[in-house]
Amino acid sequence: MNKLKYFVETRAFGVCATIGERLGLATRSVRLSFIYVSFLTAGSPILVYLVLAFWLNMRRALRRERLSIWEG
Repeated sequence: MNKLKYFVETRAFGVCATIGERLGLATRSVRLSFIYVSFLTAGSPILVYLVLAFWLNMRRALRRERLSIWEG
């Protein structure tokens, strides 16, 4: 079970983990906040989550691209 949890946390979007790391909060607290706020506001934070996920993935892709240029 821990391997699955680690895989999901590192390979999935990682939005909540990144927010938690930057703000010094537990990832679980950030995830629960997203869930509760989503229920209270009829799902609008899901759109914010998807935008942040897209931004983080693009950022990772750009970093990988830069590293491969300098290494080659």
